[in-house]
Amino acid sequence: MPDTLFGRLALLLIAAVIVSHVLALTLMFELRPAHPGPPPGPPPHAVAADGHSFPPPRPVEGLGIWNAPSSLQLGLLLDISVRLAALVAAAWWAARWLSRPMRRLATAAQELGRDIHRPPLPEDGTLECRDASRVFNQMQARIRQQLAERDRFVAAVSHDLRTPLTRLRLRTESLGDAQAQQLFRRDIAEMDAMIASTLDYLRGVAGAEAWVHLDVQALVDSMADDQVAMGHAVTVAGQAAPLRVQAVALRRCLDNLVGNAVRYGGSAEVTLHDAADALTIEVRDHGPGITPEELDRVMEPFYRVEASRNRQSGGVGLGLTIASDIVRRHGGQLSLRNAPGGGLVVAAVFPRTVA
Repeated sequence: MPDTLFGRLALLLIAAVIVSHVLALTLMFELRPAHPGPPPGPPPHAVAADGHSFPPPRPVEGLGIWNAPSSLQLGLLLDISVRLAALVAAAWWAARWLSRPMRRLATAAQELGRDIHRPPLPEDGTLECRDASRVFNQMQARIRQQLAERDRFVAAVSHDLRTPLTRLRLRTESLGDAQAQQLFRRDIAEMDAMIASTLDYLRGVAGAEAWVHLDVQALVDSMADDQVAMGHAVTVAGQAAPLRVQAVALRRCLDNLVGNAVRYGGSAEVTLHDAADALTIEVRDHGPGITPEELDRVMEPFYRVEASRNRQSGGVGLGLTIASDIVRRHGGQLSLRNAPGGGLVVAAVFPRTVA
């Protein structure tokens, strides 16, 4: 049995057409006379009043079509074949026509996961199609409303949290102890970074960013130059053709991956693997790596391995989570693995077909 609605509708209609024709042909064969020819022996002759004799008329038995010439029988079979082919073609087209609204709804659901602000579905077609499209549009409107409310809440929380931090930063300047000032500044900067990372993750503002064709090669090269200018060892290998992406979100994703590699491994090696169906960006560091049981957990929000829970490394456990979310919005997948020679390799796959 086919898995798709189109396949099942087409199979049902074609089976109905074939069964109906088989029954019709079976009925015609059942009604075919057992001896369509004249009975054996000389036929009796009737004698008229004037003495002339003539044969009586042959009785008609069964369907006369089987007594017809072979050309007429061939024409009948050809007619049935043409009708059957026409009905099968009509059934195939009808199945595609009936399943088209379901395919449109499935496509809209896939696009909704990448762009919540996509245009609503047209509410046309049959009654069932109009009801399904109307419910889908209402669901999209409710999700957009909830996201807008979340953004307003996050903006309010951001303001309320940063206000006391600003006051603390100003009061720190009045401290007479220079060592105490340095400790307070470091604590306030760490709190500010944690709040900024958390609010950015909750806000998810990159989801509403426009899609553009971006020169990924130039983006990666410029990002590596910025890291080198800050004294970090970052290299780039491979080539990449332009890709349709969200530019700010992609740069943030790569900044997080390269930043993690530099922070925990001391250096970063960025490798581009371009293909017709997908672009893969790998970032490798030369740090201690991650244990196999933690490879999947490190992409959970606020999770950090034990070696990264210190002031020198920094971070709040959201870098890989944000990067994974950005790659997923592009229809791709983020994966981690330990390199054979030591270190961690993070691979971000961006499909070109989805974009």
